[in-house]
Parts: sequence; C-alpha cells; structure tokens
Amino acid sequence: MLKVRTSGVCAKEIHYEVENGIIKHVEFVGGCPGNAIGLSNMLTGQLVAEVVEKLKDVKCGSKNTSCPSQLALALQVHL
Repeated sequence: MLKVRTSGVCAKEIHYEVENGIIKHVEFVGGCPGNAIGLSNMLTGQLVAEVVEKLKDVKCGSKNTSCPSQLALALQVHL
C-alpha cells in the first residue's frame, strides 16, 4: 500500500495500491466521506492511465486542485 500526503485539499492523505497498471485500492483519509468512498469504489479496477487523464485537471471550488487531482498526481509515477 502506497501513501501520499495531499496539498491544498481536505483529505490529508491518499492510500492506494496499483498492480500491473490497474488500481486495486484507493482510500482518502479525511475530506468528504461520501464522495471519497464513492470515488474509491468507482476507481477500483480502472487503468491508471485512464484515471490520470480523467482526474488530473479536476478543481474543487476556487482551489487549483482537488482530491481526485491529487490522486492523479500520485498515480502519474505508475505510467
């Protein structure tokens, strides 16, 4: 399990696991629980490359980033 500290968002950390280019597990620590659980459930089993492309530019309100965008940044090392 990999852990990444986030910046500029409500979630403090993201825990995730990738195997052979596929997301096996995602957990947001902190932030909005319902959205975090829903997003985690949707991402499990998805290809890293597709998730990065879809989430990399997502903004949260007036912020320049979001929890999904922070995950995309972390996942880029797996491309």
